[in-house]
Amino acid sequence: MPLECAGRTEGSPRAPPSECPLTSPHLQNPETSLSITFDRAADALPAPEVSIRQLLELIGEQGLLLFCVFLSVPFLLPVSIPGTSTVFGLLLLLVGAGVTANRVPWLPDALLRRRLNAAHVATVLRKSAGGSRRFEKLIRPRLLALTHGATLNRFNGLMLVLLAALLMAPLPFFPFTNTVPAVAIVLLAVGMAERDGVVVIAGYAATLLATAYIGVLLYGVFWAGSGILDRVREFVGG
Repeated sequence: MPLECAGRTEGSPRAPPSECPLTSPHLQNPETSLSITFDRAADALPAPEVSIRQLLELIGEQGLLLFCVFLSVPFLLPVSIPGTSTVFGLLLLLVGAGVTANRVPWLPDALLRRRLNAAHVATVLRKSAGGSRRFEKLIRPRLLALTHGATLNRFNGLMLVLLAALLMAPLPFFPFTNTVPAVAIVLLAVGMAERDGVVVIAGYAATLLATAYIGVLLYGVFWAGSGILDRVREFVGG
């Protein structure tokens, strides 16, 4: 499969931007454990360099899901962090959309074309595989019906999009408004990456909790704001 542009392989001359399609190649679904995926990606790396687009395709959906975990970690705090929820939330929205469509999410083309030393990337992937094997004893493939199939993957991707939107809710002065959606994102992402249906179920429960909590707060803020506005109008009119 051509990786950089339709009709052109990685080693061929670069085509003008107008000749490159805007669609992204399909990702590989997480049908194996994370450690095996990392090992296989390390074995499949082209020499001497690999583009970020190629790396995303090799790691597949699991790589995007781990990125979700990375973006969620700063929000695992009881108080929201000013200025980060919008930026990280937008990135999570893009990643969730990519998981839903089973495609590399939209990212700047210059970033996707950036090339890395394949030997260094392989070392990182091997170490990541070793680290993954440690927690795979606790988080392992089970209840595979919840982590397998295009329909379920789209649904889980939509849940990530919803949670990213909740993460960006304008509620900076309320506790746990970032923490609850972030916990749900971590559970869903880890459960999908490791094909652990039990963890995915926990992610669904956390998603329901996050939706209810943020929804109630937004309704309360809207109701309080409407009441204040009515009083201002009465004061001005009276």
